[in-house]
Amino acid sequence: MVKNKVRTAVVAFSVLLSTPLVVGEGTAAASPCAAGTAVTKTAAAPVKVWLAGDSTMADPKSACPVGWGSRFDRLFTDDVTVVNKAVAGRSVQTWLYESNVTGTKDSSGECVVNPKTYAQRWLDMLDPAQGMHAGDYLVVQFGINDGDPNCPRHVGRARYQSLLTTMAKAAQDRGAHPILLTPVAAITCNGSTAVGNRGFLTETSAAATATAAPLIDLHRLSYTLYNTLKLCPNDGDYTKGAVGAFFCNDHTHFEAAGADKIAGVVAKALRDQGISLASYLR
Repeated sequence: MVKNKVRTAVVAFSVLLSTPLVVGEGTAAASPCAAGTAVTKTAAAPVKVWLAGDSTMADPKSACPVGWGSRFDRLFTDDVTVVNKAVAGRSVQTWLYESNVTGTKDSSGECVVNPKTYAQRWLDMLDPAQGMHAGDYLVVQFGINDGDPNCPRHVGRARYQSLLTTMAKAAQDRGAHPILLTPVAAITCNGSTAVGNRGFLTETSAAATATAAPLIDLHRLSYTLYNTLKLCPNDGDYTKGAVGAFFCNDHTHFEAAGADKIAGVVAKALRDQGISLASYLR
């Protein structure tokens, strides 16, 4: 009899231990974390935006010109770092191959590249450890110096499209997202109207189509901005008035204020076109 009572008590105690604690309404449930342990919010993964282009995008080496790429980083949240690899005076080919582009043209009219090894700036971007990673972005804008008839800057239309396509695919192979831009316009006036003045527009669009990369028509957006700001007509003096505040003492390169506006145009295009990079804008 005593043994039965003991056995009954043991069973009852075991049931009590295995029964979940019911917390009444208004009573705080026990935290799975130890008391006093802070809950850390997971930070957003850092993203790099890599820029490849010419002087109209490059970081400044003097008060003027100022490339719009140097004003891009401030438009994004702290999760984004802009890495500006644009270099003044480069076509897409000289940017990729630098000193290996010779002054001689081959039978097809293209500048001979010898040896066909990439410049360090592109090798850095392709580097598995430090270069483009999944979730990063590659923004490419050429088409100004490429129209030079002479080597080493000269690039033919088919070659231009091929090289842009190569860059976009290289980004995609690493899980990064390419965005292709038509060349930003210089200020050319037809009376009181700013008009387009750049080439390689069709080829840039074709490279974007071939790789399913977003295309921003910065050429059209920039001369549309010039009309909004009423930068035409002008008498060719780029040192005064609204045009002087926007451009250096030429019709191509930007003062800091002009670079700010072009960077803003690109950012607005990201939003307007629903390009995923827009989600990081401030």
